[in-house]
Amino acid sequence: MALDHYVTLGRSGLRVSPLCLGAMTFGEDSGWGSSVEESQEIMDRFIAAGGNFIDTANGYTVGHSEQIIGDHIGRHASRRDRLVLATKFSSNLYLGDPNGGGSGRKAIVSQCENSLRRLQTDYIDLYWLHNWDMNTPIDETMAALDDLIRAGKVRYIGVSDTPAWKIVEANITARFRGWSQFIGMQIEYSLLERSVEAELVPMASELGLGITPWSPLKMGLLSGKYTRATASDAANAGRAMFIKEHFNERTYTLIDELEKIALAHESTVARIALAWVRQQPGVTSTLIGARRVSQLDDNLQSIEITLSAEELAHLDSLTKPSLPFPQNMQSLFPAIHNGGTTINGVAGGPSIIIQEGVTPY
Repeated sequence: MALDHYVTLGRSGLRVSPLCLGAMTFGEDSGWGSSVEESQEIMDRFIAAGGNFIDTANGYTVGHSEQIIGDHIGRHASRRDRLVLATKFSSNLYLGDPNGGGSGRKAIVSQCENSLRRLQTDYIDLYWLHNWDMNTPIDETMAALDDLIRAGKVRYIGVSDTPAWKIVEANITARFRGWSQFIGMQIEYSLLERSVEAELVPMASELGLGITPWSPLKMGLLSGKYTRATASDAANAGRAMFIKEHFNERTYTLIDELEKIALAHESTVARIALAWVRQQPGVTSTLIGARRVSQLDDNLQSIEITLSAEELAHLDSLTKPSLPFPQNMQSLFPAIHNGGTTINGVAGGPSIIIQEGVTPY
C-alpha cells in the first residue's frame, strides 16, 4: 500500500490517506512539541509523500496548532482545497467562561468560528466531537453540528473518546431526524490498548464508522526505544507517568516478538506496530504524530509493510484481551448460539441440547 492509496472514511465519500498526520505536537506552547519551522517541514514532507489528511484540535497547544496549520496551509486556497483538514471541539480555552467549551449549541458555534479563524479557512472538512459532554443532551449537539453543515462551515462530522452506547444514540437520533451523522470515530488503539475491541470496534462496523486510531505506539512505548535493557531509563522518561503501568514482562515479551518480526521485514519495531493497527478490521486511517521530521519519515515507511496472517495472529495472541460481559457469554457458550455449526470459519463446537423451559445460563 502507498500513502496516496486513498480510502473512503466510513460510510461516506470522503477520501483520506491511510495514515493521518496528527498535529498535537505542533507548537512548543506546552513546554514540548515541534517548533513552527519544523511543524511546517513535517506537513510539507507528509503532503509530498501523498498524505492528504491532517488532524488537530482547538485545544492542542492552546490553539497554536491550528494557527500553525492556518499560516502554512489555510491561507493558501490552492493548497488547502487539496487536503482534508480535521479539527476537534470540546476544549475550553477561556477559563472562567462556562460556555467556552463542551458540546452545547453556544459552545459549538463559538468554537467552530474560532477554529475557522485560526485555520484561516471558511470550512472544516471533518469536525470531531473531542470527548463526550455528559451535561449536554446529545440531540442538542447533533442539531448544532447539522446546522454548521447546512451553513457550509463543516463538511462531515466525527466523534472521539465517547462510549459506544452514546455514539449509537447520537447517530440513531440523527438518522431519524434527518440530520448529518458521525462518519468516523477516533479511539486509542494499539497492541497494548485493545479494550475498544469489546464494544467500540463492533459498533463502528455496525454503523459504518471509519476507525481512526490514535496513539498506535502507546505514547512511544512501542517505538522500539523501550526494552528490557533500557528499563531503568524508561522509568524516568518524560512521559513515563502515563505508561509506567505497562513496564512489565508482558510488554517486554511483546517488544521481543516485534523485534523478531521487524528483523524478518528488515524494518523497525515502530513500523511493525503501526502495520498491525493499520491492518485491523474497520481501521481506515491511522494517526501518526511526530515531533521531528526523522520520526515522521520512519513512521511513513510503515505503509510499505503488510504483515502475514501468521504474523498478525501471533501478535494478536500476545495481547488479546478478555472480553467483558456479555460478550464473554458468547465465547463461553458458542454452541448455544450457532448449533454447533461453523461461522466465519470458527467452529462452534458440539451442539448443546437445552430442555424446554430450562434457562441455558
